Amino acid sequence: MRSEWRIIKKAVYIAIGIDLDGKKEVLGMYVGENESAKFWLSILNGMKNRGLEDILIACIDGLTGFPEAIQAVYPKTEVQQCIIHQIRNSTKYVSYKDIKALMADLKAVYGAVDEQTDLLALDEFATKWDSKYPEISKSWREHWPELSTYFKYPQEIRTIIYTTNAIENFNRQLRKVTKNKAVFPSDDALIKMLYLAAMDITRKWTGKRKDWGKIHAQLEIFFEDRMPL
Repeated sequence: MRSEWRIIKKAVYIAIGIDLDGKKEVLGMYVGENESAKFWLSILNGMKNRGLEDILIACIDGLTGFPEAIQAVYPKTEVQQCIIHQIRNSTKYVSYKDIKALMADLKAVYGAVDEQTDLLALDEFATKWDSKYPEISKSWREHWPELSTYFKYPQEIRTIIYTTNAIENFNRQLRKVTKNKAVFPSDDALIKMLYLAAMDITRKWTGKRKDWGKIHAQLEIFFEDRMPL
């Protein structure tokens, strides 16, 4: 973006949700220079003021303070930290010669059938790799409350909440539209272009999520006091 003859880099932050009919929709797009828990708290308050009454499960990246920001606005929401983000953060400093073996052992952690098996796999991972990469198992343990949420759910729901890939895919489609225009005169100009692009992209989002009948039946049981009649 151009501001007072200077080029300022800004990011676009996106919130996507699946409604109770199983349909995906964009909840909002926001321009900002620095992502923070305070920034997202403002966005969450804005979404609530616009009529988003409840969020059953929120999948987020590893931003510090993000879970607390969600709980401040939606205190009943369960938070799942994106497993893909955690894997990327865990492996970015791993030596190339170790990466294949380490990833195989890490897969035993995040791919476990239940939380108890997962914790055992994490202990085994730590025993094998802590001497070389102690920060990996430490990070998984520190973020365990948010990383382990999905273990209580069946595979159909896990597939929805374990990663923020839906947002990353949407981002890639937006970049196809903006890549030929590197500088925008204002935030409004950027948002207007993104809004028009989003309208074209979401026009194809007509169907329900796969296995939605089964997923909805599970949600009715897990969140029976919060599901509309």
